[in-house]
Amino acid sequence: MQAQDQRPAMTGKDGYWWYQARPKPSEEKPDPDALVKPVIPPMAELATWTPPKIHKLIEQQRDYAATVLTVDAVADFWKLEDFARRKARAFAGVTQIAMLQHPELNSKSANPMVGDARDQLTAFKDDARRQYLRAHAGEFALVMFSRDSCGYCRVQWPIVQRFQEEMGWQVTLMDIGRRPEVAQRFGVEVTPTTMIIRRNSQQRMVIANGVEAYPNLAQMAYQAVRLLTGDIRPEQFMTGAGEEDGFFDALANGPVSATDPRALGGDLVNTGGSPRP
Repeated sequence: MQAQDQRPAMTGKDGYWWYQARPKPSEEKPDPDALVKPVIPPMAELATWTPPKIHKLIEQQRDYAATVLTVDAVADFWKLEDFARRKARAFAGVTQIAMLQHPELNSKSANPMVGDARDQLTAFKDDARRQYLRAHAGEFALVMFSRDSCGYCRVQWPIVQRFQEEMGWQVTLMDIGRRPEVAQRFGVEVTPTTMIIRRNSQQRMVIANGVEAYPNLAQMAYQAVRLLTGDIRPEQFMTGAGEEDGFFDALANGPVSATDPRALGGDLVNTGGSPRP
């Protein structure tokens, strides 16, 4: 009598060579909106947490308290808020000490708040800007583009003329209504547009679109000339007169952008092609 084959019958995909594992039970994902009471650690431990972690706990406790609306839950939320407030005040206190010990990081060293001192600072900046622009009067000119129908142009033109009187520059009024080819050449669409043009060069730069007050016009002219002559880099365009290498100079302590040659280990060559130390 032959021994009976004990192997299971091979039917479909069931059998010795077609072993099929049992399907795993489906795992239920927790509901992200389910109400969970946050765990608030002791204050000694909370003091070691980073601000983002503390902020996240405060938000969780706020949402929990606003849902259950119990006195204890709401009180816990405000306890966390009070901790964050005291943490911020402590940081502000230490900041004041750091500013006193490192005045180069404090804007007050370059921007006094006292009225008489601010008047002195303003006069110093105006004088430095005036001397610089007068020194470049023969190298640059100012052009204001206008139209006969432009009412704002009649307001801006006397301001441009004042610039001519104080800085000794040549200024020109260009009516693009009569000279549309000039507007196309310089890409002017809005009037009044005030532009600095470098003589015997293709360099030019818009310093005002629309009506601009005289102090702002003079400051923008100063910045534009410094950029076009290579005295500053684009990152320093907001550095005012007398602020070079100080608190308000973006490059006073080194490069701040990946495109700065100093950040790449190369020599610093500025916009105008002149080396800057």
